[in-house]
Amino acid sequence: MRTGLLRFAVALSFVAVAACGGDDGIDSNEAARRAYLGLDPSIPQSLQLGFDGFNSANSANIAPQMGAGEDSGTLTITGQVDQGASDNKGMRLYVGMVDYSQGPFTVVVNPGTEDEETVSVDLTYNTSAVQTEQPYLNLSLRNIPSGTFTGTLTGVYRVTGEIQPDEGIDADVTLNLTFTGTLVDLGGGMTGRAPGTVVTGTATSGDGVYDVNLTLP
Repeated sequence: MRTGLLRFAVALSFVAVAACGGDDGIDSNEAARRAYLGLDPSIPQSLQLGFDGFNSANSANIAPQMGAGEDSGTLTITGQVDQGASDNKGMRLYVGMVDYSQGPFTVVVNPGTEDEETVSVDLTYNTSAVQTEQPYLNLSLRNIPSGTFTGTLTGVYRVTGEIQPDEGIDADVTLNLTFTGTLVDLGGGMTGRAPGTVVTGTATSGDGVYDVNLTLP
């Protein structure tokens, strides 16, 4: 009887370990920051592809708009945009990634202190292949073509690679971002994002949270 109970307890311990194994490497706010920074170039890229789809659309469903990671992989924007004569329109888009990476990059840890150091990071991102499970980019455009826009980007990205030399990562990163910006008239009824878009929100992964607060060029 005791032997059976011991085996049952050991089995439960393995289940508990497996349940906690989905966020390897994310145990601090600093690790969450690094996990976000590998995604950082994709934020303006996703917005640009969204506007490209909006400007080229001849129906509610936009043609897939594809871009490449700086080092490898693809980023694809799909979804729907409003049609009609109104100068206020919306975009309901999805962000798909396959092996998306900007390649190795460096981050500065403890800047301005005696413990300051530079760390090399190399991360790759993927999303679900199912459109409705991909990160959701929702944009509201006002007074097109030269007015303003607001929006959100929410959803889960899977990140793998090295969070620092010889330390691997395999975790989910959940973005909850808000955009506020202005539009620029591109002529011919087309519109785009003007420099100066403000991005705020959080990137959450495992036990870490990174507060995002930046202005896009």
